[in-house]
Amino acid sequence: MDQLVEPRYLSYKQAMDYMGIGSYNTLHRYIDIGLKVTMTPFGAKIDKHDINEFLKQYKI
Repeated sequence: MDQLVEPRYLSYKQAMDYMGIGSYNTLHRYIDIGLKVTMTPFGAKIDKHDINEFLKQYKI
């Protein structure tokens, strides 16, 4: 049985889908206020763990 392995590091589009946002502007605002981005030779990636930690900071 083949199991689907979800990536830990996401493209901007994948990160937006993971976070449930539909606007690159919103994603860039999150980055501006502290969401971490990993710059690789192949483009920017966002770690799911960093997304979860970032969102946890704003949980009421």
